[in-house]
Amino acid sequence: MLLEVKGITKRFRAEQVLQDLHFSLEAHHTLSILGQSGSGKTTMLKILAGLESADAGEVWLNGERLTDHKAGQRGVVYLYQEDLLFPHLDVVGNIGFGLSLRKVPRQELSDRVHDMIRRLELVGQEHKMPHQLSGGQRQRVSFGRAIITNPRLLLLDEPFGSLDTGTRQRMQQLFQQLAAEFRITSLFVTHDLKEALLMGDQLGLMQQGHLKVYPSKEAFMQDPETGVQSEQAFWTSMGAGSE
Repeated sequence: MLLEVKGITKRFRAEQVLQDLHFSLEAHHTLSILGQSGSGKTTMLKILAGLESADAGEVWLNGERLTDHKAGQRGVVYLYQEDLLFPHLDVVGNIGFGLSLRKVPRQELSDRVHDMIRRLELVGQEHKMPHQLSGGQRQRVSFGRAIITNPRLLLLDEPFGSLDTGTRQRMQQLFQQLAAEFRITSLFVTHDLKEALLMGDQLGLMQQGHLKVYPSKEAFMQDPETGVQSEQAFWTSMGAGSE
């Protein structure tokens, strides 16, 4: 397993936010985690990224104990719902920012950035500033900036939550394409049931600080707590009522 989480626990004052989390994730797979606001999803991601410390437990990535390293040393990228682009950099500058920090030679950097722009379907937008882009375009740039550095682990925290339905569907498809092409290993957290089913190779449910990871999509769909059965029953009844 590439990622192993062992016994992660976190409390904020009197509130137990995470309770003894144990799960693992294979390389080049996406674990999609369904959970409502306040279930502990964001706190878990911040601990994996090194932005919060756990009260107990360990995080291992490719045999290396991540809890020994600071955030910038983990090779982990955390994407928020907000795109958080640099307002003073254009599309090229934002996407290439991580490569420039790594002192990638100028021609290689240019080639990789323009290849990513092509993959993101942003040709013609190269020199636009963030405020000149649509919400979907900004999220594409944010994705490109994250993926171009080939992170060891990509963490996505409700990344499409602020987008309209059509743009959200296109971004879901784009992420799946890029994840396959770049062999990305990721955690994708969402409160949307359909999105969770669509995005994950593995599926988990987080409730009140507890995380349950299912052995298969079928097991996830058969568990009444996930809400799949009730949604299926609702649409079945709607169909019957329209006859």
